[in-house]
Amino acid sequence: MRLDIHTHFVARSYAEQARRGQAVGGATVQNVDGQEWLVHAEGLRYPLHPEYWDMERKLAEMDRLGIDVSVLSPTPSLFHYGLAPGPGLEFCQGTNEGLAEAVAQSNGRLYGMAALPLQAPEAAARELRRAVQEFGLVAAHVGTTVGRIPLDDPRFEPVLATAQDLGVALVLHPVLLDARREQFAPYYMPNLVGYMAETCVAASRLILSGCLDRHPRLEAVLVHGGGYLPYQIGRLDHGFEVRAETRANLDALPSSYLRRFHFDTITHAPLPLKFLLELVGCDRVMLGTDLPFDMADRRFAEHLSALPVDEQALKAIYGENAARLFGLRAASRKVE
Repeated sequence: MRLDIHTHFVARSYAEQARRGQAVGGATVQNVDGQEWLVHAEGLRYPLHPEYWDMERKLAEMDRLGIDVSVLSPTPSLFHYGLAPGPGLEFCQGTNEGLAEAVAQSNGRLYGMAALPLQAPEAAARELRRAVQEFGLVAAHVGTTVGRIPLDDPRFEPVLATAQDLGVALVLHPVLLDARREQFAPYYMPNLVGYMAETCVAASRLILSGCLDRHPRLEAVLVHGGGYLPYQIGRLDHGFEVRAETRANLDALPSSYLRRFHFDTITHAPLPLKFLLELVGCDRVMLGTDLPFDMADRRFAEHLSALPVDEQALKAIYGENAARLFGLRAASRKVE
C-alpha cells in the first residue's frame, strides 16, 4: 500500500478561469511550445500539467508510479492570503468544494486537504469545520506565514484550536515573503533553499513560543523532510541551555518536541532520509512526492528501498502512518 500525503491540486474551474484571464489573484495561462504554464501576477510560473486538475490523468499518473492513494492539497501558490477576507473565503470555499467533488469521484483513491483563508482566522476556523464535517476533507493545508505574520501568532488561535478539536492535522507548506524571495532569487533558490529555511523557522517558532504546549493535541506535518529543522535541532537545544530567551516559554528541550511533528519523505536522497528516520522514528514519517511539480520525488521507491529498515517500518512509512493520522479507514483496510 502506497499512500502519498504531499501531492497538489488545482481546481478545474480555476484553471479555466486562468485561461480566460479571470482567475482570482490575476493568474493567467500561457502556452509555451504546446505546454500550458500557470503564470501568477507576482511572477511565479510553472507548467499547468493536467494532473493538477484532471483526476483521470492524476489516477493514471499514480498507477504509473505505483501509488495507491493520494491526499490532495491545493497548490501553495493558491493560498491567496493577500486577498481581502471576503474574496479569500469565497475562493477557499470554491476550492474545497471542487476538491470534495474530485475526491467523491475517485472510488476511494483520493482524499483532500482544506484550503483556509488564514487572513481571516475566525472565518478560516469555520471553513475548516465545514470542510471536515460537510465535505469529509481530512486535513488542512496552510502556509508557514500569512504575509509577515507567523503561525504561532495569537490571532491564529481559532484555527489551531479548531484543528485540535476536530482531530485533523495542519500540513505546513513553506511560503516566502517577496523580500526573502529576492534574497534567494538566483539559481531557483527560493524553492531549493528558501522553502527549507521557512519550514525550519515556522516549526522552531511553534516550539519556542509555547504554541505546541498550548495545543497539546494539535497534529502538524512538516513537508520536504522537515526542511532544515532536523539537522539543526541540536542548536535549538544548546540555545535552551545557554540563553534565557530560548527557554522563556519552555520547560523542556526543543528536541523533545520533534515527535510532535510528522514528516514526509521528500529529501531526494536516502542518506538524509535515513538520518530523519533515526532522529524522529519510523512512525513519524510518511510517503510524499510533491507531484506533479518538477521538484517532485519520483524516485521515492528507490530511496526507500535503500534504507536499512525492516518490512514493517516500510509498511508504516508507505501507508500505515498516514492512514492513522488522517483517519483513512478504507486505506487502513488496504494496508492491512
